[in-house]
Amino acid sequence: MRKPVIAANWKMHKTHLDGIHFVEALRNHLDDGVYGKVDIVICPPFTALRSVQTTVDGDSLDMAIGAQDMHWEDSGAFTGEVSPGMLSKLGVSYVIVGHSERREYFGETDELVNRKVLAALSHEMSPILCVGETLAEYEAGSTERKVATQVEAGLSGVSPEQLAQVVIAYEPIWAIGTGKTASSEEAQGTIKYIRSVVESLSPTGAAAIRIQYGGSVKPGNIAELMAQPDIDGALVGGASLEAQDFARILHFQANQGQDTG
Repeated sequence: MRKPVIAANWKMHKTHLDGIHFVEALRNHLDDGVYGKVDIVICPPFTALRSVQTTVDGDSLDMAIGAQDMHWEDSGAFTGEVSPGMLSKLGVSYVIVGHSERREYFGETDELVNRKVLAALSHEMSPILCVGETLAEYEAGSTERKVATQVEAGLSGVSPEQLAQVVIAYEPIWAIGTGKTASSEEAQGTIKYIRSVVESLSPTGAAAIRIQYGGSVKPGNIAELMAQPDIDGALVGGASLEAQDFARILHFQANQGQDTG
């Protein structure tokens, strides 16, 4: 069985003090039964990483720290960038790579995203590889072609053994921050297809790799999404900014659709 992974992507929100308060509030909203049943990942901005990591460790909470991006080189003259080594030394376990906002606003290509995937793995961090189609591609029936291209390019050079460390996040771009959500059946269909693409690269790796859904995930739809056999978690944006909402998402999943949050 693949252990679900639910990650909070705060994007460009929250100061380091906000991050501390969030972790403390989230701890108070979580039942002990959540821990161990789901991998909880908090992805703050770079400026809040250390504060969140210190709070999580200080309270001995079973949560992992993730970064929202990174450079692929270990060091160099790259003003404003953060290297994988810098992140791993902070205890970062996950790194989001290839998010649609990075691709759209900062021109990240599949080749560049692949470099980041390989760099994260080389530093023993799990990349969360984001893939997804635009509204135009969705309406044109090009979803499978788009995600297959992104998955194959993103995983180039990744060994079958490393695939178990990778998380793929399927985020239909038309559903990110819009309030729209792919139906659970649509999400399952695309994620099942993504798993088949991985299987063509590595039959053993496809069974182990975890694939999340992202795109306006919230307490009201997480149970239905998580009931699907190929959906192994969620990458949560706006609903992860409030501790109570994120706790409800974690409880929906961990308690098999029963809202205990």
